[in-house]
Amino acid sequence: MKVTPVFLFIIGSFLCYNGYSQNSKVPTVDKTAEKYAFVNVTKTYERIAEKGYKSIDLFQKLGNAFYSDLNMPKAAKWYGELFAMTTDLDPVYYDQYAKSLFAIGENEKANTIVAKLNNKLNQK
Repeated sequence: MKVTPVFLFIIGSFLCYNGYSQNSKVPTVDKTAEKYAFVNVTKTYERIAEKGYKSIDLFQKLGNAFYSDLNMPKAAKWYGELFAMTTDLDPVYYDQYAKSLFAIGENEKANTIVAKLNNKLNQK
């Protein structure tokens, strides 16, 4: 039987294959997560705001964080602080503020925010 170079190459390739796609030396998330401390940013921002620091960016982040966690009383509180500082905001903030007010039962205040949102959208 005649052995061709192609046949030898194929056999050699299979013998040298180490299976690099299943490397077991890659660290997993569980092992590396134990080395780091996690900070609850929302609580940190809330403490800063309660100490008296006020900024539009801070109130946006707090309102969005509590809105996404479905904590509507706190979302309404921080969106209220945001709207006390400025009303030159994206329509998303009007919508989220109104929804959080509706969720806690402050319907009249929510209706005024919706009316402001409609006026803002009609002006564009």
